[in-house]
Parts: sequence; structure tokens; C-alpha cells
Amino acid sequence: MLYTHLVAPALESKRASFTRQEDAFGEALANYRAALAELRMRYPTRAALEAQLAKQEEHGSIGARPVAAYDAWLASSSDALPLSRFGQAFAHHEAAREWAERVITGITTVAVDGSQILPWREVSIPVGLVQAAIFANPHDPKQAYVKDARVEVLGPDDLVATAGMIPDETELNAQLAAEELVNLRRFELEARTLGEWMQAWHQSPDAPPPLALLDGSLIVSFALRKESPLRSAYIAAVTRLLETSEQTRVPLIAYIDTSFARDLATMLCVVFPERALPNERRIHDALLWGDALGWGDACIPFLSARGDVLSEYGSQRGSIAFAYLRAAADRPPARLEMPRWLAESDLLPRMLDVLRAELVAGNGYPYAIETADAVAVITTEDRARFYQMFQHFAEDAGLPLTFSRKLLSKTRRR
Repeated sequence: MLYTHLVAPALESKRASFTRQEDAFGEALANYRAALAELRMRYPTRAALEAQLAKQEEHGSIGARPVAAYDAWLASSSDALPLSRFGQAFAHHEAAREWAERVITGITTVAVDGSQILPWREVSIPVGLVQAAIFANPHDPKQAYVKDARVEVLGPDDLVATAGMIPDETELNAQLAAEELVNLRRFELEARTLGEWMQAWHQSPDAPPPLALLDGSLIVSFALRKESPLRSAYIAAVTRLLETSEQTRVPLIAYIDTSFARDLATMLCVVFPERALPNERRIHDALLWGDALGWGDACIPFLSARGDVLSEYGSQRGSIAFAYLRAAADRPPARLEMPRWLAESDLLPRMLDVLRAELVAGNGYPYAIETADAVAVITTEDRARFYQMFQHFAEDAGLPLTFSRKLLSKTRRR
């Protein structure tokens, strides 16, 4: 139990520490925001900003770099911040839904999400499963939406062959490697499913451009913590998806609801060296905008130039752009990542409106992603059903399948 009568004095003893940290954080964030507001005055052209970044690039990560939208913002807007205003206001949610319906009618949105069943150590034969669900909505009363899924079972050959993935292959590490492999296979299946849908769509050139949505980042920085074979596989999956989007010209936006990326913050440190902005990890890009972004407003796109895992992206190294869009009034803006070709295309404003319409339908979260998640989810009951099916399969195949007493006890109790 928690001894709550002791918690209050313990918290009180740390009051000064919390206050001091918050004061320092607030001051640092204000300095970052001031630097962002000074950007257009200090660097009145994209070329000027690029020149400053080029001087520092050899010394480490420069965080981000501008695209053509930077000069367009300077020429067309008086905003101190590099913003693209939505320019719409709604008296009530019904008005927002009417607008969203007008915008999205006839435009197909598609999203993919996945789930997995990890192998259990308590089962004598290693087995896992991954599935990817796809939801495609044509927003046309004459056409039906599509809810579908792909399933892959991972057997002993997939799960036992862990050599080179995690060194020092003890039993525990072998189990961890098997779980890592299942997570990778899920990621690959999601990316492949979305990529194949793009290629199929490409065969219908007369249809208006759709919007493909990915739940998560196109920059797989988490893969840096993985062994080289796993890292390379994650990178290969995402770079193929980027290449497919570019080849088919199907707009792709990766949606990150809560982002802690610091690409812009790093860039500001580089281009305002005299400010000596502190390397405060709590200051991330989504916080830089304060109250400047109203609902639906977005910043102009920038290219990610953070280094780290992008250095292994080959020809796609400089091909991921990002922007921030206010999806909910009470939350920091969401991060959007997209291929560079889309960020520099005339399609982007239209696709952002389609995304806004998805946010209206999903009450602050893209409806297509929300639906794909609901289609993909595997419940506890589903897991039990899978192992029951596997037990019947093993009996039919003459496989010696056993379960630990502990697992059987848990299954009965839960």
C-alpha cells in the first residue's frame, strides 16, 4: 500500500527543487520561442538560412533545414512565426462536420495499423503472430469502405534463428530476440501492406489523389538501440515505403500525436549561437509554438536533418519533411512527417485539409487511424483463442505441445 500520510511531507520537502526547475525551464523555453520569432528577421531568405546551417553541418547535427515553403512564407505572410494559417472558424461542431464533409467527399483516406502475439516461454513450441489491418474509406456513398487484415504466423524457423540479433544468446536473450523479431515483422507487415495499397491505387490514374496515413514516425530513431540486423531491417521497411510514395505519387503522412522530437530546437541552437540556448531535453519542437497555433493551423514544413538514424537511410537520407499541426485546442500540436516530394508539392495544402477533416470526424484524432487500430487490435480473449487453435493444429499435426502449469493456472483464473 502507499503510505499517503507520508507522501505529502515528502513532496513538500521537494517544493523548492520543483519550483527552481520549472522557473529555469520556463526561462529556457521563452528564449527558444524568442529565437523562433526572430528567424525571419535574421534569415530573410531560405538561402541565408541554408548558408548558416552549412557552416555548422560538419560539426554535428543541425536538426532541420528549410524547403521552398520558407521563401513562400516570407513573401506571403506577415506572421513572425513560420506558420500556415488554416483560415477557418466554426461556430459549433456541426459546422465543422459540414466543412469536413465538403472537403473529404470523393477523397480516399487509408490507414494501416498492426498488432501481434508474442511467443510465450511457457509453451513448448515457439509460435507468434502478427497482423496488419487496413481501413480505406472512399468517402463516396456509391463505394463501400474496406476493412481488411493480413496475418502471418511466425514459427520455430522464424523465432529460434536469432543468431547475430542479440549477442550472448542465453535463454533470456533468446526470448528477447524472439520478441524483437515479432515486433519487427509487425512493422514490416504494416509498411508492406500500406505500400502495396499505394501501388494498387497507382493503377487508377484518373482518381483524385488519396491520403495514406501512418500511425507513428517515418524516422525510426528507436532502431538505433537495436542490433545491426534489426536496425537495417526497420530502415529498409520505411525507406521502401518512402520510395513507393514517391514513385506512385500517393501522398503519405505519418501522424505522431505526442512528439518529443527536437529538430527545430536543434536548428535554433545552431543558427543563433550567440543566444547560447540550453540543451534542455524537456524543450521539444511541439512546445515552441505556445498559443500561436489555433486549431487547424500548421507550421511550414522543414526537412529533418537530425543525423542519427537518418544517416543510414541511403538515398532517402534527406527526404523526410515534418510540420506541426494543432489537432486539439488543449494539446500541444501533433507532428506530421511526410516525404520531401509532398512537402514541396502543390498537393500539400489539399492533403492538410483532408487531414483536418479526418480530425473533425475523429474528435481530435484521425478517424482513419483510429478505425484501423480498432480493426487491428488483438484482445486477451483473442490470444487465448489463438493458442486454442494452435493446440488443435498441433494435435492434428502430431506435434508434442505442452503448456506450463503456471500458464494453465493463469488462464483459468483470468
